[in-house]
Amino acid sequence: MAGTAPSGTSSENIGHVVFITAAAAIGGFLFGYDSAVINGAVTGIQKHFGVGPVQIGFVVAIALLGSALGAWIAGGLADRWGRTRTMQVVAILFAISSVGQALPFSVWDLAFWRVLAGVGIGMASVIGPAYIAEVSPPAYRGRLGSFQQLAIVLGIAVSQLVNYAIAKTAGGNVNNELAGLEAWQWMLGACLVPALLYLLFSTIIPESPRFLVAARKPQEARRVLAEVEGESADVDARLAEIQDSLRSERRPRLRDLRGPKLGLLPIVWIGILLSAFQQFVGINVIFYYSASLWQSIGINQSNSLLISFSTSIINIVGTFIAIALVDRIGRRPLLLIGSAGMAVALAVAAWAFSSGVPSGDTVRLPEAQGFVALVAAHVFVLFFALSWGVVVWVLLGEMFPNRIRAAALSVAASAQWVANWLITVSFPSLAAWSLAGAYVGYTFFAVLSFLFVLFKVRETKGRKLEEMG
Repeated sequence: MAGTAPSGTSSENIGHVVFITAAAAIGGFLFGYDSAVINGAVTGIQKHFGVGPVQIGFVVAIALLGSALGAWIAGGLADRWGRTRTMQVVAILFAISSVGQALPFSVWDLAFWRVLAGVGIGMASVIGPAYIAEVSPPAYRGRLGSFQQLAIVLGIAVSQLVNYAIAKTAGGNVNNELAGLEAWQWMLGACLVPALLYLLFSTIIPESPRFLVAARKPQEARRVLAEVEGESADVDARLAEIQDSLRSERRPRLRDLRGPKLGLLPIVWIGILLSAFQQFVGINVIFYYSASLWQSIGINQSNSLLISFSTSIINIVGTFIAIALVDRIGRRPLLLIGSAGMAVALAVAAWAFSSGVPSGDTVRLPEAQGFVALVAAHVFVLFFALSWGVVVWVLLGEMFPNRIRAAALSVAASAQWVANWLITVSFPSLAAWSLAGAYVGYTFFAVLSFLFVLFKVRETKGRKLEEMG
């Protein structure tokens, strides 16, 4: 991002914008960390409380219903309290729930704390993209919007690395004790550290200029615009542009989303379906269950956590590819490439899993098919990360008109969490029925996602938020 910045934005301001964006994206880090940390703890929870696949699926997935609730209410809270104040609430929710998850009395107590963490995750999934889109200069908005997904995948990777380190310290068994707590409890409690950092940074970064204009604080909005777009930019013109776009608007409400197609505006349905397809390809099966999945085909606990970490590294690599390309080749081409790559990788994984042979409570794959399954899983994560992982969040932050952005983003993000819950709660039972069959289903949705983008998704590259409609 060095050099002369386009669109009136001076290059010396880009560093400041990057700092603001990165600080806001800590919410995405918490989102990724708290979502994926359960991966390493699943086996420990199951053994500690003596629960079966249905109960453990419920405990893992229940956080996602909390996330749907958090996403649903986040837009209204952000419009009422402001973006940064809402971030502070999210940080507090993460901190409290982290301590609660580390010290549960029962599996149902743990489920409650996971719901509370889920509310924070859902709120972070809305407030991060909205804030980043609103403080980013148009020429950099795609790359800066990608910071949310980069933070998410970093959170996932760090959670897997922390899980692996804790498991190794505990002698390779997550039910072994460390300083009076079992290893899996330390895994769930470690989220307290980034939660406190998020609370700190959310008190430092400026409020969104669009919120300040809506709150009738034009001088503060002018100051923030000068910070992020540079003194050489026509700040007064930008301020007037925002004022014009908001002048005839009132606070967005859910009823503003009503339209002729099944009760909603077409653009809202596109956001909902983008969110649903992002989850229906089964990406979070990898991040929530991969440790137990690899154990089920004969890999020990420590090595399964290390494999989970390797997929997280692939996730980061793919995210950097997306950041490099999203403002160059556009949103639609990346989505199409990703859908095609995911469909092939998932089909190959389904073939490999079809060779599984039951062995007690586990399934054993022949050595060749086991290797193919591992490679296919990594390829799938790569294509997801360089496309749907990043681009959906970028689109959700920028595709809606100003008058409905917060409300529409809340609905779309809520749909994403409901879809995530459906995939997460169903996987243990589907895997027990047919692991290959589950992956055939994810392949089907990857193919559908390609067709959906091809015929229904419009390009938003380079367009100002005020131009969306």
